[in-house]
Parts: sequence; structure tokens; C-alpha cells
Amino acid sequence: MKEALFYKKLKDNKVQCLLCPRECIIPEGKMGFCKVRKNIKGKLTAVVYSRPCSIQIDPIEKKPLFHFLPGHKSFSIGTTGCNLACKHCQNYTTSQAYPEEFLGYDLTPEKAVSEAIKNDCKSIAYTYNEPSIFYEYVFDTAKIARQSKLKNVMVTNGFINPEPFKQLYKYIDGANVDLKAFDDKFYREITTAWLEPVLTTLKNLKKTNTWFEITNLIIPTLNDDLKQIKKMCEWIKAELGLDVPLHFTAFYPTYKLTNLPSTSPEILIKARNIALKLGLHFVYVGNTYVEGAENTYCPKCKELLIERRGFIILQNKIKDGKCFSCNTKIAGVWE
Repeated sequence: MKEALFYKKLKDNKVQCLLCPRECIIPEGKMGFCKVRKNIKGKLTAVVYSRPCSIQIDPIEKKPLFHFLPGHKSFSIGTTGCNLACKHCQNYTTSQAYPEEFLGYDLTPEKAVSEAIKNDCKSIAYTYNEPSIFYEYVFDTAKIARQSKLKNVMVTNGFINPEPFKQLYKYIDGANVDLKAFDDKFYREITTAWLEPVLTTLKNLKKTNTWFEITNLIIPTLNDDLKQIKKMCEWIKAELGLDVPLHFTAFYPTYKLTNLPSTSPEILIKARNIALKLGLHFVYVGNTYVEGAENTYCPKCKELLIERRGFIILQNKIKDGKCFSCNTKIAGVWE
């Protein structure tokens, strides 16, 4: 455990967490919405500090990050808890759990970095549940990782306040932001959060040196309206630019949405075509196989640059960050 950052003390030994837009007011002895930040005797405490419940070595493509050191291994950690409560969460057994429900691992920031190096990983990914809720653990680990020449990666819902974001992302090299829909009603009904803070995070990311990509999970009947998808792509184009990779991924029935069908490849292809027609350079399909939709092509000459099959790189023809054929610079982190 460690005293949390970003909170203020209130009357009657209450505290207010200022980490995410919920800004929970927490009485003594109680947890915030995220289930991992607890008021202990008038002090907000990060109770999962150095206590991940998930540790894996993943390909970076699993995050998904397609333009960030492709083919490398990422030491990946996550804890219990989340500041959202998505009805379709695939990791709900941990994200909607309290810390005491899992034994967890004893993994200090120093040990996380040494394990990453020992396992020949080029990055540490903070993932599986929402990493911003174990902010202090990420922050301390990321600083040590940076000193050890490791990259730091956030796989995040983007639901964080601007000041904590500003302090943390000085140490974050890559991020994938889950833009769950371009509809506030969807956010409130399906995730219990709201859209605007996520859009603010994306705009703030654009101002940093952090490489970032966007994932949009398409759920049948809930966020698969093509007009809404077009509106989202237009916003990305206007606010973030043409080079931000966009991943459309397939939903499979889980948690509280087992009544819905899986996403058809056809709707994913339609969404991808909308984004490409609007001029976005790098648009991918994931969680299901669509021929060619995992590959990276040069936006200028259309040559195949990176051929993928699932999380495997079959070939990579990017040379010094450029297209091997026409020498166009390809947006991303390649070395």
C-alpha cells in the first residue's frame, strides 16, 4: 500500500479523489468506485500498489499497438478494479473485483523492471484492467523503466483527469485508448462513465510525445450505427490527424451482454472502409480474421509494408521508419 496522489482532505475524515472525472468523495474506511483507492484514517491509500493480479509476457500487437516496435515482447501487468463498469468487459473477473478477492503477486516497481529485462522485453505494458487506477504503481515503475531504457505502454479507457494525465504521460511512450463509442448515451448506459473526458484525453495525447492508437470495439445494436462511426472518424481526422491508427475490433458475447450476437466481419469491413474513405491512413480490423485488414500499407504508394497474421509479424519492410519503395515516412515508433 502507498498513499495515493491527487486527492484532498474534507471534513469528518472524508477525502475526495481527484484522479479521474468521478472525483469520488470517500468516507473513512470506504473505497472509491474503482475498488482500489481506500480512505484509511483520513488518508487516501492505493491498496494495490506493487500487488498485480495479472502478469504476462505478450506480443505488443495484442494491446493492440501496430506502429510501436512491431514484433517485440511486452512485460504486461494489471491489478483488480476499474473506474468503469462496462457491461461487455472481457476481464470482468478482475476489473470488477476487490483486491482481497485475489491473492496477487508481490511485484515492486524495481522487480517489475528487472523481470522485464530478464525476459527480453522492450517495454512494460500497464493493461488488463484500467491502469490509471493503480496510478502510483504505474508512475513509480515507469520512471525506473525509463532509466533502464525500457518503453512504457498504457492500455487505457482514457477516463482520467488532465493534471494526473499530464504528470504520468511524461513517462509513457505508447498508448492504446479504447474509444468505446462516439455517443455519450452509450457511455452512460453501457460503461457508467461519460464521453467528454475520453475525448479530452485523446486531444491531450496529441500534444505529448506519446505514440498512441485507438481501439473501437463494435457491439451489434449498441454502437454499430455507420453514421455514428463516420462521425467518430471525422472527429479523429479533424482533432487528431490522419496518422493515428484506428483498430475496429469484434465483440463476442460476455459478462452482462451474452444476449447479443458477435460482431460480423461485414460490419467491421464497412467501418474500415468508412475510415479509409475519409482519408485515415492506418485502419485495422481485429478479434476476427479479415484478409489484409491487419496489414500496414504505405499511405502514398500503397505497398504492403507489414504483413500480420494475428499477433505474428510475417514480414516488415519498413526501413528507417520509411516505406522501402517510395521513401515516405511512416508514422510510428520503429526503433
